[in-house]
Amino acid sequence: MEPSNNNGMKKKTLGIIGGVGPLATMFIGEMIVRLTDAETDQDHINMIITNNTNIPDRTSFILGESKDNPAPVIISDTERLHNAGADVLVIPCNTAHSFYEEIQKSSKLPIIHMINETVTRAAKRGANRVGILATTGTITTGVYQSACEKYGMVPIVPDAHIQAVVMSLIYDDIKAGKPADSDKWSIISRAMEEAGCDTVILGCTELSVVGKELKLVGYIDSLLVLAETAIQYCGYKVKRKTGI
Repeated sequence: MEPSNNNGMKKKTLGIIGGVGPLATMFIGEMIVRLTDAETDQDHINMIITNNTNIPDRTSFILGESKDNPAPVIISDTERLHNAGADVLVIPCNTAHSFYEEIQKSSKLPIIHMINETVTRAAKRGANRVGILATTGTITTGVYQSACEKYGMVPIVPDAHIQAVVMSLIYDDIKAGKPADSDKWSIISRAMEEAGCDTVILGCTELSVVGKELKLVGYIDSLLVLAETAIQYCGYKVKRKTGI
């Protein structure tokens, strides 16, 4: 018999297409467990997680620095998770959502759109000038900028110098397994403030790890938004004031 929540809604099994990157994959798994309103092991979401580190780098492909297309590998993982019993999927990588339409079209399962959910959260906050901190791949495709403009918000992206600092924080620190450099973050946050942003989106899952390590507050964390959305989509309740 299928488990259900208190409203009689069937609880769904969540599939996480991970490895993009590995630490962010583990972080969203922890987030979901800590954010779920549960009192016993059996009250938690049933999750199936792949941590496929063979998925090619998304930014390198988008920028033409690599010919290795990540989309077919991600699509193959949607099939793996479908066969394993998942009901809905998430991809804890903002840049991978540049290929969202292609991946969703080939997937037998619905995929929660991380970027749309994050921008919707900003709109609900009444944001106007929204800073977008993300990989150069994500910035180049304009997925966040387009989503913000649909809600009448002004997207603000870093200039080339600040973007280089963002990429260094993502690749040289977090992806390299090193602690987040607080000096780099100070440069980035100061630039966003000077650009007049009233809201800033952490639009890369490695930046979500930075947020945890540096205990950042007041930002819209795309990974946190995805975790909360996944919990609700799967028929569970989000626990508040978790300290994440």
